[in-house]
Amino acid sequence: MKSKNISITRRDFLRGTVGTTMGLAFLTPSWLSASIPGGPQARASGKSLVLIVRDESVLDSGSLVNKQVLSAMLEQTLIGLTGEKEMNKAWLSLVNPKDVIGLVPTPLMNPTHNELIEVITESLVAAGIPQENIRNAQGRLVNLESITALISLPGLKAHWLTGIGTVIKNYVLYSGAPRNYHYEDSAKLGEIWHLPQVKGKTRLIIVDALRPVCDKGPQFDPRYRWPYKGLMASTDPVALDAIGLKIIQAKRDKLRGEPWPLSPPPICIEAADKIYKLGHSNLDNIEIKTIGWTQELLI
Repeated sequence: MKSKNISITRRDFLRGTVGTTMGLAFLTPSWLSASIPGGPQARASGKSLVLIVRDESVLDSGSLVNKQVLSAMLEQTLIGLTGEKEMNKAWLSLVNPKDVIGLVPTPLMNPTHNELIEVITESLVAAGIPQENIRNAQGRLVNLESITALISLPGLKAHWLTGIGTVIKNYVLYSGAPRNYHYEDSAKLGEIWHLPQVKGKTRLIIVDALRPVCDKGPQFDPRYRWPYKGLMASTDPVALDAIGLKIIQAKRDKLRGEPWPLSPPPICIEAADKIYKLGHSNLDNIEIKTIGWTQELLI
């Protein structure tokens, strides 16, 4: 991508001189209005719901996970998002016992907690999903053809190659060529969600925000990991990344005591909305609901 096609420069972004509704700048290249060959599906009307559930007791003083508390948080998440009155019914409004379900956790830097994968698996089985129909579907060697439903389980984190490395990026290994989706090319991450073996299969996204990372590596730095003690959920991947970005940026600014924008800028979020029509990136089109602990919500 050539710089002459970019109306807001990387330098503008790093200086923090360009504001958006999220309190940081996005690059807005002229190709944001371009169409995708074959034509994307139209976005459903109305606002996207992002639910944030937090519990101060889900982590102990040593950052160990209390599975009982986490299970209760998962139940609140599913009921709050679907509107059902019981967790089993909530799951069955999203998947059914005939589905082959692929769980897609984050494997690196800020991995999805094993306890979250465990409580989700246990609750799916309790809802009537056969154990053999639940698989780990993260990785480039996964056979997606046999999987009928995906549940994405990324960890909330910044990323040194794409700015943010949470929801939209969580399927990058399905591309077969992750190196082609970094820096300015991270704007193309949304196209992975339109691959034939992926498109339309994502039933739910639950972001592991128990201990997010607000700076981007590549080497993990524990100074930038903090106990947010939350789960975030939606069926809109773009809205989740937009709200996750807002939380990460607020934490960064608080740590520095001044604006500390991400670099490279997380252009994949706006592109996933404007080009790939995967959901809403504008906060005016996102409804946020919170349950539980309210200290330092950062939204």
